[in-house]
Amino acid sequence: MTRRRPAPLALLVAAVALAAARRISLGWGASPDERRCVLPGDELVPYPDLEATRAIMIDAPASDVWPWLVQIGQGRGGFYSYDRLEDLARLGIRSADTVVPHLQGLAPGDTVRLSDQVRLVVAALDPGHALVLSGAPSTSAVRASLKIAPAGEDDSPAPGGKALATAPPTMPYEFSWSFVLFPVDDRSCRLVVRERYGYTSAWAALLAEPVEWVSLLMTQKMLRGIRDRAEAHAPEKSAAADRQAATR
Repeated sequence: MTRRRPAPLALLVAAVALAAARRISLGWGASPDERRCVLPGDELVPYPDLEATRAIMIDAPASDVWPWLVQIGQGRGGFYSYDRLEDLARLGIRSADTVVPHLQGLAPGDTVRLSDQVRLVVAALDPGHALVLSGAPSTSAVRASLKIAPAGEDDSPAPGGKALATAPPTMPYEFSWSFVLFPVDDRSCRLVVRERYGYTSAWAALLAEPVEWVSLLMTQKMLRGIRDRAEAHAPEKSAAADRQAATR
């Protein structure tokens, strides 16, 4: 009498575990309401093939968190994530530990680089509340998101003379990245980050799905990095630290 092979059951268990892990990954830190709610930037990829919504509580007012958000980017304030891992990829990213005044003037149409080859455009900006970045395989999609009339040159400048940012031609999806602050009270807020992918080729999922696991690793560290910096520099905590130092 031959024994039944347990392989089918093991595969089923592995598939269920992977699905559960994927769901946790795509919603790290976010409440059910945060995952379901409509956020600024959702309209850029209205029918996403893949969406991740992640969030964190920050014990600092939204106005103190915003300066850290608005200065993100390669060659700017970094991403407050694993700088050493980014060094291994030779991205040249250094995360700032202070608010940098000259990086606070971000505006729609500006470029925010993820690396030397990957650039996103500021598609929407509501100071103190929301920052939305967008990327697409061609400038036409970004141009449409910003409601800029088509031009003869694909890399023609946006309003203000700034060149529109596009994702690399090989990127097989449209992409939006939203950072949204929701005040909880006068002293705390929720930071919700959402990524949306709209596939533009048959093989897009083969790239986007692995990218999302890397995104989980980097995003959870980024959220904690923003939280730690904002809380450490919050006026009340700074004043308390000064008082404590004065009594020593």
